[in-house]
Amino acid sequence: MDAASEQCEDGLQVRPISVLDFEKGYMDLLKQLTAVGEVSGEEFSRRFQEVMSAENSPYFVAVIEFEGRIVATGTLLIEKKFVHQCGSVGHIEDVVVDADMRGRHLGQKIVNFLTSHARRASCYKVILDCNEKNVKFYENCGFYRKEIQMAKYFD
Repeated sequence: MDAASEQCEDGLQVRPISVLDFEKGYMDLLKQLTAVGEVSGEEFSRRFQEVMSAENSPYFVAVIEFEGRIVATGTLLIEKKFVHQCGSVGHIEDVVVDADMRGRHLGQKIVNFLTSHARRASCYKVILDCNEKNVKFYENCGFYRKEIQMAKYFD
């Protein structure tokens, strides 16, 4: 599913990720969200080709670029289901806005861009997990609380 980029005010561009975004600080931005580890440009390129370039890839990563730097991102994973007449569910993950760019509604732009992509991909719903401190933000994006998240991590 192709998604066109969207030009926003102030030189911001919301678009699908590119392999060139490694050099534009994509991994540094992710470090503001969670542990990333050391990822070389070669490793990034290999993973990009593996998940983003595959035909019918369930992955869609959106970025916002500003002045040659990636300042916001989010991922949509489309899960194919047997329920709901073999429907699809969109899972939003890894939403982060650069600390210097917060307060400009970039997170909402990313979430809306991903949600629109999920709708175009015929998902019957979009879901996400978030920290308690982010609940209000996602409510402002049109999401609501439903059920409980569970997790099991492996070392």
